[in-house]
Amino acid sequence: MKTDALTTGDLSLTLSKLRLSDSGNYTCTITAFGNERRLRDIQLQVKEPNSDLVEFWVLLVLLIVSFGIIMGLGGFMRRFIIRGRQVEVEEGEESVQLHFKTTHHLSEDVRVEWTDRYNRKVHVYQNSSDRPEEQAQVYRDRTEMKEDLLRTGDLSLTLKYPTVRDRGEYTCRVYKDGKLLREKPVILKVEGRQVEVEEEVESVQLPLKTIYHLSEDVRVEWRDRYNRKVHVYQNSSDRPEEQDQVYRDRTEMKEDLLRTGDLSLTLKYPTVRDRGVYTCRVYKDGNLLREKPVTLKVEGRKVKVEEGEESVHLPFKTTPHLSEDVRVEWTKSSMKVHAYQNSSDRPEEQAQVYRDRTEMKEDLLRTGDLSLTLKYPTVRDRGEYTCRVYKDGHLLREKPVSLKVEEKSYRNRSRSTDPTPLMADQSV
Repeated sequence: MKTDALTTGDLSLTLSKLRLSDSGNYTCTITAFGNERRLRDIQLQVKEPNSDLVEFWVLLVLLIVSFGIIMGLGGFMRRFIIRGRQVEVEEGEESVQLHFKTTHHLSEDVRVEWTDRYNRKVHVYQNSSDRPEEQAQVYRDRTEMKEDLLRTGDLSLTLKYPTVRDRGEYTCRVYKDGKLLREKPVILKVEGRQVEVEEEVESVQLPLKTIYHLSEDVRVEWRDRYNRKVHVYQNSSDRPEEQDQVYRDRTEMKEDLLRTGDLSLTLKYPTVRDRGVYTCRVYKDGNLLREKPVTLKVEGRKVKVEEGEESVHLPFKTTPHLSEDVRVEWTKSSMKVHAYQNSSDRPEEQAQVYRDRTEMKEDLLRTGDLSLTLKYPTVRDRGEYTCRVYKDGHLLREKPVSLKVEEKSYRNRSRSTDPTPLMADQSV
C-alpha cells in the first residue's frame, strides 16, 4: 500500500507476482473508534494467457476502490485518516493551547479557520489579520493566534478560560483561492472543577473566572443540580427575589464582577444536601455567552461519643436572624427528637424516648445556631439525625448529622476496691 494512504485516502492495494491461486474475492475494511466499515468486495480473476491484460484489470479495480473510498466515506474517513492530538487541561486554568505547525512562509492570501465540533467558527484569520466578526459569540474575546503566523507557520490557537463545555474536537483548515491546503484536528479534554469541603465551615467558594470587562447588560445565573436558581445577577445588581427559597441569604458574588470577570459564587453554611453540580451561565440579549459547571462535594458531619457521657452536641449552624415564624425540627427516622416553633420549644411533639433529654439554644433565631444537645446518650441513640427548617410549609434548610455511640468498656473496673456492682446476686 502507499505510504501516505492515511493522509490521501488512497487505500489501493498492489499485488505483485500474480498467480492463478490469487484469484478470488478481496475485501477492504476500515475499523476505527470501535466501528467497522466494509468498503467494497473486489473479485479478482487471474488468467494465464495474457498477463498484461490481468495487470490492466487489477489496476482498474484498484482505481475504482480508491475513487469509492475518497468519494463515499465522508466524516468517518476523515476521523480515521487523521487521529488528532489530544490536549488535556483542568477547568480554572487561564488558557490552553491547541497546537498546529505547518510549512514556513505561508503566502499572505491564505485563510485560516479554526472550527469546533459543531462546525462553529472559533477563530478566523485572513488578509493578514484576525476576523472577530466571523467568530461564534461563545468564543468572542477568548481566542488568540500568533502575530507572525505566516512567517513561522505556527497556526496554534490559544483558548482562554476553558470549561467542560469547550471539550471536543477542534479543526484548523488552511485555504488558498478557496482550495483546502492543510487540515488538522486537535482533541481538547477539559476536566471539570471539583470543590471539596467539610460541613460546619462557614462558607465555600465555587470558582469561575471569565473575560474581563463584561458589559453591564449581561445576566449571570447560578443554578443547582435540580435547576433551581441559586443566585441571579442582572442590571449591575443581585436579584434575591429570583432565588430559590433554600438559598436565600446564603449566597454572595463579588461587587466588581463586571470589571474583573470573577463570577465566583460564595455559598454559606454548606451541608451534604448542597452537594452536586452547580452551573453558572452568562447571557446577553437572551443569548448564552458562557457556561461552566462546578462540582461541590460536602462531607457529612459525624459525631462520636462514649456511652455514659452526660451529653452530646449535634452541630448545625445556618444564616443568622431567622424570622420568628420558622419551624425547626430534629428527627431520627420517623421520630421527632425536638421541635421548635413560634419562638418556643414544643415538648408535646417529642417522641417519649427523648422527653427531657434534648435542648436547643435560646437565641437560635438570632445566631442561626440550631445545634441540638442530647443528654445521656446510649447505644440506642446512634444513627442519623436530621434538622429541617420550614417556613410557611416550605423547606428552607436541611442537614443530617451521624451520631455514633460507643459502648462503655468496663475492663479497667476489675481493679476496683468494690467489685460488687459487677457481681451477680448470690442471695437467691
